[in-house]
Amino acid sequence: MEVEKEHIYVTPTELENLSDAPFSGDEENGVSGEQKTEINGNWIPATSITEAKINAKAKRRLRKNSSRDSGRGDSVSDNGETLKIGGIPTSPKGKLLDRRSRSGKGRGLPKKGGAGGKGVWGTPGQVYDVEEVDIKDPNYDDDQENCVYETVVLPLDERAFEKTLTPIIQEYFEHGDTNEVSEMLKNLNLGEMKYSVPVLAVSLALEGKASHREMTSKLISDLCGTVVSKTDVEKSFDRLLKELPELALDSPRAPQLVGQFIARAVGDGILSSTYIDGYKGTVDCVQARAALDRATVLLSMTKGGKRIDNVWGSGGGQQSVKHLVKEIDMLLKEYLLSGDVLEAERCLQELEVPHFHHELVYEAVVMVLESTGEKTFKMILDLLKSLWRSSVITVDQMKRGYERVYCEIPDINLDVPHSYSVLERFVEECFQAGIISKPLRDLCPSRGRKRFVSEGDGGRLKLESY
Repeated sequence: MEVEKEHIYVTPTELENLSDAPFSGDEENGVSGEQKTEINGNWIPATSITEAKINAKAKRRLRKNSSRDSGRGDSVSDNGETLKIGGIPTSPKGKLLDRRSRSGKGRGLPKKGGAGGKGVWGTPGQVYDVEEVDIKDPNYDDDQENCVYETVVLPLDERAFEKTLTPIIQEYFEHGDTNEVSEMLKNLNLGEMKYSVPVLAVSLALEGKASHREMTSKLISDLCGTVVSKTDVEKSFDRLLKELPELALDSPRAPQLVGQFIARAVGDGILSSTYIDGYKGTVDCVQARAALDRATVLLSMTKGGKRIDNVWGSGGGQQSVKHLVKEIDMLLKEYLLSGDVLEAERCLQELEVPHFHHELVYEAVVMVLESTGEKTFKMILDLLKSLWRSSVITVDQMKRGYERVYCEIPDINLDVPHSYSVLERFVEECFQAGIISKPLRDLCPSRGRKRFVSEGDGGRLKLESY
């Protein structure tokens, strides 16, 4: 029996809207056989229609997912199969990390020859030349070629002057470097206040120590010629003489000290030798007259205008050991004659040798050992007690002085036979007064001898410390 062929007419629009199913119902039921369809008068096999539908579906999927899956490296073949072409299939950023040109042009070299990027100033080894001014620039100015820029420092007024220079001079008293002070003053615009530099330095030194006054004299001498002139120095001493009544209120010794400053300046050559003669018969102030008289006496003691280097004495660290020993010995002898504890304390502080106070303790104890009466014993005890309570002598210096006596007691005993017993008694009295500690007292040496039972001790043996 011959099967009648079915004629199906499909328009082009209907061909585009065909079902997405790749097979028809008969084919799913297992019916095999080639079928043809007439389109626009042409008979087309059914298999061709099926392939067309598959290709159309694949193209629609490709257009839909092209932007989303562009970085996955997937492509669709002509048969609709997905192919893997390199890259990281799970990362959508694979194409973004590619350094190659996206346009497909160029040789793949880095941008700007390697001179581009964040924090890059150019290629390695590149040297920039001086940029020339463009005359055609709208902002170009003819005067900018000859313009010189300088830092302008405003001159200091009186209030700012004292506030700025006081810390500099006080710091100088600590380090003693005149060059550093000179450099710092050169960076300031002193203007008409240059003559006030010696005035401020002397005013601060009047309230300080003898070493500070010596350093001030050196500072004025070194600054003369670099920061201030001789005229400024004379003007500064004129102002000091006028302000002496006010300075004497804070420092009663100001007239004598200012006179010593004047004599030292004349000796250093920064003040004219005729400076004092210019004030003869023209001074009404008592303090100013006392200062000029003091300077005249000091200058008359020199021979042929010799420099007065020791007008302030030698500073603590600058004195020799022999000189310090001599000064301390004279201090103790003067104290034993006068009995003035406060004067002895003041003289010790003026030596400015806190690291050498153990010498006073040593010499004082030796004087007690060499003395024969109770007066020296009691006066030295009172002196050490006063120096201890006022904290003039520290714990370390007191301990070092006693330890020196302990070490040298055998030699002292050769000249003073009863030195051991006197030392034990004095050490015990110092311990009772709180001057020394118990461990330091226990270190006191003793020269004992063996005691026997026949001497009436009742069978008891004496300790070696007795």
